[in-house]
Amino acid sequence: MLAEPVFQWVAGGVVAFLAAFSVLGFVLDRRVTSATAKETVRNLNARLRAWWAMIALFAGAVVIGRVVTVVLFALLSFMALREFVTLTPTRRGDHRMLFVSFFVVVPLQYWLIGINWYGLFAVLIPVYVFVTLPAISVLAGDTQDFLARSAKVQWGLWLCVYALSNAPALLMLDAIPNYRLPPAMLLLYLMIVVQMSDVFQYVCGKLFGRTRLAPSVSPSKTVEGLLGGGAIAIGIGTLLHGMTPFSPWQAAGMSLLIVVAGFFGGLVLSAIKRDLGVKDWGHTIEGHGGILDRMDSVCFAAPLFFHATRYWFTV
Repeated sequence: MLAEPVFQWVAGGVVAFLAAFSVLGFVLDRRVTSATAKETVRNLNARLRAWWAMIALFAGAVVIGRVVTVVLFALLSFMALREFVTLTPTRRGDHRMLFVSFFVVVPLQYWLIGINWYGLFAVLIPVYVFVTLPAISVLAGDTQDFLARSAKVQWGLWLCVYALSNAPALLMLDAIPNYRLPPAMLLLYLMIVVQMSDVFQYVCGKLFGRTRLAPSVSPSKTVEGLLGGGAIAIGIGTLLHGMTPFSPWQAAGMSLLIVVAGFFGGLVLSAIKRDLGVKDWGHTIEGHGGILDRMDSVCFAAPLFFHATRYWFTV
């Protein structure tokens, strides 16, 4: 259980932030009259409801304990991989490869986190699984689009399982000198900075967005949204340095890393959705689409944050 005052302050701050924006959204929903503004406000309110549920879920898992947190992320990876495979067509010859991916690789990757086996956790998917899966698939004898099919499954595994698993892998970092808080605080820090970046990029983009950053990929992403929302998220990450082993300047640098990686995570997955001709990865979360629609930023930010923290701050 996390009973440290810093956890209580952070949790209280997040709740206060979401409550303030929820009240604002409630008021705006009743006052705005233009159809465009009302649609924007309703979209924001749907996002806020989803953020309430997600923050409660993550905080509850972290408070209850490590096992619950690892299991939660394993389920998220399973669901995200299912969304990815559903939208990327496969053939009968891929069934063995997919069975191994879902029912062997996913639980094994998270079991390695549970037992703190960093060495195998870091190379299981990018080395052993990447070699094994095409070997399994080729035995089916189906060579049509073999390269594309194998690449899709491997990319899905990297994104939905390997990359996302780096978030709970932060729980393995329990050997940071002079850092007396549980490593679960690092996971909360990552999630807060990622979510605040997404929130404020959306808000700043809607309020001040004029210059589209990549209109052919994601018309809603603007330079003003990225700079304004990113700056606010970096400021929040810097202020929260007390829940990390970082100095304020180090926290600012880590927050910048999270913001930039998270932004490109959203942009890359938007490009994939546009290539597939779909708007969302799924419909699991109201206001956000599927699991991947909400975790795209985390998938890109988590590996960089985890390895940067492990390399620079652990013994």
